[in-house]
Amino acid sequence: MTLTPDPWPLPPGLYVHIPFCLRKCAYCDFFSITDLSLVSTWLAALKKEAAVYQNRFGFFDTLCLGGGTPSLLEAEQLSCLFDILRRHFAFSPDSEVTLEANPDDLTPDKLGLYRDLGINRLSLGVQSFNDQELAFLGRRHTARQTVEALDAARAAGFANLSLDLIYGLPGQSLEDWRKTLEQALAFHPEHLSCYQLTYEPGTPLGRKKARGEVAAATEEEEREFFLFTSRFLERRGYLHYEISNFAQLGKAGNTPNHQAINNYESFNRKPKTENRKPSYSRHNRKYWRHVPYLGLGPGAHSFRDGVRWWNVASVPQYCQSLARGEAPVADREILSPGQIRLEALYLGLRTREGAPLELLRQTPGWEKTLTNLQKSGLVEVRRDRAIPTLEGFLLADSLPLCFMDGGLGEDDMFLQKRSAPGPWPLAPDP
Repeated sequence: MTLTPDPWPLPPGLYVHIPFCLRKCAYCDFFSITDLSLVSTWLAALKKEAAVYQNRFGFFDTLCLGGGTPSLLEAEQLSCLFDILRRHFAFSPDSEVTLEANPDDLTPDKLGLYRDLGINRLSLGVQSFNDQELAFLGRRHTARQTVEALDAARAAGFANLSLDLIYGLPGQSLEDWRKTLEQALAFHPEHLSCYQLTYEPGTPLGRKKARGEVAAATEEEEREFFLFTSRFLERRGYLHYEISNFAQLGKAGNTPNHQAINNYESFNRKPKTENRKPSYSRHNRKYWRHVPYLGLGPGAHSFRDGVRWWNVASVPQYCQSLARGEAPVADREILSPGQIRLEALYLGLRTREGAPLELLRQTPGWEKTLTNLQKSGLVEVRRDRAIPTLEGFLLADSLPLCFMDGGLGEDDMFLQKRSAPGPWPLAPDP
């Protein structure tokens, strides 16, 4: 068995972790710090790290600036970052270039700068259009600021917007959640990411839950929110293509052009070709398909040729390592063929693309297992792939184990049923 059981002829993606926030949200366990005085030192270190990987990944066709809060960067800092990336890497002319932003950071001047730098996709951390819910989550923006930011982004010419939303808050009803979804759809976003609120250990919300100060949604409530979200959005023209992600259907988008060009001609803002495909997140799909990706910055993950490695989750350590001429890598793992297969099953069965039957055939009795899952309405077979149904999505953590040696049987799987699976832990970055 090869290390890439389901290869995709796609260029790698580039992720840059910008680990700075004004303050931490109550639910967030992603790595970030609030000391903005370290931004210049971090940029200098990032330049050194980019030089380490120059010419080692070919060219990229997606770039994602995540965090943290990338929209905190000042104009000079963001321009410097793009100069570093363009000096060290090559990008296809129709690259998807995403910047994660907080609504209250967006101004007409910043949006104009983003367009000038070639950013063509904004991912906004909206989370809710309800001010009480925003306050509970520890967000620093209001619903009105979100509306103003979305209006400004459209006025600035951004035609590819993704909104992050969170459901399952204590006391939240389906009607409350429906209102947030309807307000989001009023702006016709090209993409939506809808997440079940999780209480991660070590976060303020996690500690409150441990003390019994907040009550998490029940499994049945999680199930209701999950099914309602999928059906509501699919009826309104969005494809539920991954457990938490929805792509708008029928909009013209840019077709990847896999011809590399260098430096300042990259990131065309007017794609040369158009199609009518769903507005997927091209960058995130690389994670789910085992396509190589490079992560720069403290805490960032990378993957290539069956090897995954990740940087130290500390800005001072990251900067000090690179200043000494050392790689800031905290650790790495070489995945065995069995691990690659298990990941391919987990990742594939979390998406509407599913997993190739070739992966399933390596398990004794796979045909009987697959038939039973089909009869149960959890899996469909199309084009030689096992595709999870909406009910199958609800079993995403257990479904792949049916096809592992010594794993769950079909009956055992139902005992481990989860109502709305959370993020797959191997997804490298937000």
